[in-house]
Amino acid sequence: MEKVGIIAGTGFYSLPALAGNQARKVTTSYGDALVTAGKWNGVDIEFVTRHGADHSVPPSKVNYRANITALKELGVTRVIAINVVGGIDPTLKPGDLSLIDDFVDFTSGREDTFFDGVQPGGVSHVDVVGAYDQEIRSKLLTAAKKVGIALRESGVYAGFNGPRFETPAEIRLAALAGATVVGMTGCPEVTLAKEAALRYAAIALVVNPAAGVSDLPITMEDISACLKEATGKVIQIIDAAIGEI
Repeated sequence: MEKVGIIAGTGFYSLPALAGNQARKVTTSYGDALVTAGKWNGVDIEFVTRHGADHSVPPSKVNYRANITALKELGVTRVIAINVVGGIDPTLKPGDLSLIDDFVDFTSGREDTFFDGVQPGGVSHVDVVGAYDQEIRSKLLTAAKKVGIALRESGVYAGFNGPRFETPAEIRLAALAGATVVGMTGCPEVTLAKEAALRYAAIALVVNPAAGVSDLPITMEDISACLKEATGKVIQIIDAAIGEI
């Protein structure tokens, strides 16, 4: 049976459906990944929490290649990613949800490809148009409508290094590129998934206005409060969609 991978970050250190299951180390040629296995509505799940269970791994130090490789080697064919983001589009408010269908990568210094000239197989130039799988996105959208949760059909993700928040000028630059949300972990995860031929979709959970979008400062207290209120909506959507995906 095909498996579904779930990758999540801040605020998603475990999944209710996998309660009691322990993460195990999966060794790959790119390093180790911590992956928790279980079942969700009868579907075999492999779950990765990007920052570790104790939120100790900063965004630029996440071993994205190991995480994607581990999921691939464990038999995962489809991936649902959850990205906690700031809202660049001023109509996106804390607690809002958006599917992602494109990205702008402002990160630097990350191991961002499997085709680096070091690993075997040579160099391949991969088309990343459609990196976010349309069929999975459609099923997530249908599930959201079924459970009565608002989910925007599309969005453009801007990836920055972190862990600091972005400057207002950086957000203005991202907005000029068409970005609607900003985060620190969506890139290069999405392109690595594409290179690995995994079907990948991402739900963005807005937890704060991006820098300069609002006059209010960005605080971890406000972000934590929003996560406490809104993570359940993401879980409900995945719960309703997982059997179809």
